[in-house]
Amino acid sequence: MCRLFGLSAAPHRVRASFWLLDAPDSLAQQSHREPDGTGLGTFAEDGTPVVEKQPLAAYEDREFAQEAKHRSSVTFVAHIRFATTGELLPQNTHPFAQGGRVFAHNGVVEDLPKLEAELGSDLALVHGDTDSERVFALVTSHIGRNGGDVTAGITSAARWLADNVPIYALNILLTTPGELWALRYPDTHDLLFLERRAGGPSGGRHLQHASTPGRIRARSEHLAEYPAVVVASEQMDEDPGWMPLQPGELLHVDRDLAVTREVIVDRPPRYPIRLADLGAHAAAAQTEK
Repeated sequence: MCRLFGLSAAPHRVRASFWLLDAPDSLAQQSHREPDGTGLGTFAEDGTPVVEKQPLAAYEDREFAQEAKHRSSVTFVAHIRFATTGELLPQNTHPFAQGGRVFAHNGVVEDLPKLEAELGSDLALVHGDTDSERVFALVTSHIGRNGGDVTAGITSAARWLADNVPIYALNILLTTPGELWALRYPDTHDLLFLERRAGGPSGGRHLQHASTPGRIRARSEHLAEYPAVVVASEQMDEDPGWMPLQPGELLHVDRDLAVTREVIVDRPPRYPIRLADLGAHAAAAQTEK
């Protein structure tokens, strides 16, 4: 499945380093399906989204993904893509930027013609072929309909999707220059979060996280001094504070690092997709560990 990683150190701007793909130097790693794209989303000091992403279609692309990226931001989003829809092109690679926000998605949403019809003129926000970018456009549209309220926009968009189109999974991360939102829906894939104290459990250690075949690694010396909230598709270290989001639960980290959680979709999708309903390529993308 695609891997999501989000971090907020609000209100502090911190420096963090990311490695989005390890070199395939072991038989264990080579036995896994290779990812189809990698991306990192941050924000410049003036609040402008900075999205760096690359489909993994050539050796040079792998070099891009393996290089360390040292970036400063208040919020961060990293994504590893296992493609379900859309070719291996930059415009189909996560994360995406719309309306000054950054977004990444893990899952599958179908009946894109119906979703596009709902978007209407907001379909102009979409530049690629993926379900994920169309979901983001719907969220952006609903944020506008709710007067710029991001929580309300995510809530109304998620409820529309749950009631109107087939869904396998709708795990999303959305960031602004100072805030972070994460939604898990329904119960298909895990999404966990960690309210990390400054210095971690020992009180004096920097942040050092790695996903289990090591495909996302993150490190921040500054987080020896500052607290942070981390969201990830899997538990990335031994900190006992990791907690799962419940199905339909939206997590919000505000500009002061305060965390709120609310179940915003309290019912299963009206048109659930089973793994057996997916084509072989999409099914492999959703089950790859």
